[in-house]
Amino acid sequence: MPQPTLLEMVSGLSVRFQRILPLTLVVSLAGLQACSAPAESSGVPAPGQSPAEQTGERFMVTAANPLAVEAGVEVLRNGGNAMDAAVAVQMALTFTEAPETGIGGGGFLLYRDGETGKITMYDGREKAPAAAEPDRFMLWQWRMPLTLAVPSGLSIGVPGLVAMIHEAHGDHGSQPWSDLFQPAIRMASDGIPMPARLQRQIDRDWSLRILADTDNYFVEQWQDDEPRLRNPALAETLGLIAEQGPDVFYTGSLAEDIVNGAGDRWWLWGSDLTLDDMAAYRPEQREPVCGDYREWTLCGLAPPSSGGIALLQILGMLEKFEMGDLEPGSAEAIHLIAEASRLAFADRFHYVGDPAFVDVPSEPLTSEAYLARRGDLINPEQAMAEARPGDPEGPVYLEEEPVPDEKETTGTSHFNIVDTEGNIVSMTSSIEAPFGNRNMVRGFLLNNQLTDFTFKPTYDGEAVPNAVRPNKRPRSSMAPVIVMDPQGEVRFIVGSRGGSRIIGYVVKALVGVLDWEMSMQEAIAQPNFLHRGAGEALELEAGTSAARHANALKAMGHRVDIVELESGLHGIERLAAGWRGGADPRMDGVALGD
Repeated sequence: MPQPTLLEMVSGLSVRFQRILPLTLVVSLAGLQACSAPAESSGVPAPGQSPAEQTGERFMVTAANPLAVEAGVEVLRNGGNAMDAAVAVQMALTFTEAPETGIGGGGFLLYRDGETGKITMYDGREKAPAAAEPDRFMLWQWRMPLTLAVPSGLSIGVPGLVAMIHEAHGDHGSQPWSDLFQPAIRMASDGIPMPARLQRQIDRDWSLRILADTDNYFVEQWQDDEPRLRNPALAETLGLIAEQGPDVFYTGSLAEDIVNGAGDRWWLWGSDLTLDDMAAYRPEQREPVCGDYREWTLCGLAPPSSGGIALLQILGMLEKFEMGDLEPGSAEAIHLIAEASRLAFADRFHYVGDPAFVDVPSEPLTSEAYLARRGDLINPEQAMAEARPGDPEGPVYLEEEPVPDEKETTGTSHFNIVDTEGNIVSMTSSIEAPFGNRNMVRGFLLNNQLTDFTFKPTYDGEAVPNAVRPNKRPRSSMAPVIVMDPQGEVRFIVGSRGGSRIIGYVVKALVGVLDWEMSMQEAIAQPNFLHRGAGEALELEAGTSAARHANALKAMGHRVDIVELESGLHGIERLAAGWRGGADPRMDGVALGD
């Protein structure tokens, strides 16, 4: 078959592609590539708090920004419960951690009732517009570069966070909804010293100066002699949601501004988001995915997140190995975790998508028998040539199934709360890439979560589980997890930021606490190492002891990259006399309780 000429290829591109402003795209491309790298590595063993400051007899809050933590603590001290505090923390993060999370995005929430022990999963994942087509991110027969897709209107999904947290609060909150917005409204109105991490992000990412929204807000305030963050527009928006609830966001004036704002990106593939899409959004309640690792029980997210299944698969494959006998973070331990991760990511691509569109075999994929068979594929001394998916009811290794590489961005934020009654909230939320779609509406950034879909909708003639479809939720890697001891009592809770790296970060923390008997803070602060499957290298955190194992791991057959891995792990563990929090030293956050 004759190959098309260059002229034919160009003329075959869609009209929306031909409308690109080339210079702006080139600059944005370079800037987005720079911004996707973490701000800086850290070998700091603790986040600037003493062990005593990280403990509390009655309650505990951990998050990536100290002012957001204080907002949650304020609610708890005033008699609120964990769900009340979660609303306050999330709204504060919309202001203080705007590049990572906010009401323009979505997330997932795990709630454990302190009295009954029941765990409920709330799904606030964004949805594709009703007009979305499977080839949304294809340019003729090629995948659109991620750095072009992120700032385009095509990447914006219907935000789910406001609806989700309102429903969860309605089910479990005790204080008035409107009261819980006040700490964030005060901060946004009065202003705060610009967070150190945000200053680093602005300093590194020169593409923020190209788009007016990010230049006028972030860059201008950063350039002041004493950088101070203030957002009166967001304060007004939060006030509207506080008084009128989610209706104003999904059917009122805010919905109109979101749709119009998304459509403003006409020069870079305009959005097809409509008011009907906004009005039709509903959060979902789902049963979490639960399973055992040694004597502990873990519960995490069900699809459309791959986080819960992947965590249980990786740990299930590791169960045959005596991880506790290995030196923490040794080459041998890193190798075993990397091999299990490669196999889990192969299954992730092959099976996991939105359960409204795909029949995801969650129980078979996490069954003890299947994971024992998959674990037998791991050679303790040599990396496998290729990791491919398996069939829980058939061959453990499907030789002919392709597992292409996929690229994801690295934003997101995670927080945890335990209240005086033992109620727990573990929540991960995101606008996807750092600074999301880079489009601000009424003081908040819109998401680019639709880039979490698999760009190429078919492989070898078969539909991909995570392909774009109308009204579909993209697959996520978010992985908040609640761990129980053999008596059914909570041992600890943990989660992280970091795109598809979230799974690896959380596995590191789980193995650190459960196998290597570290404290939560020690497990979080240990060097990062992870593998994200096909097309990716085994990644070791630069400037840490993990990087010193590069040659040993290469000798085992791994392709190794030494990179800055900016996790955002936050967790809380149970003590005999209360709770102890852990906060990632790579972030600005803290753990605080009473």
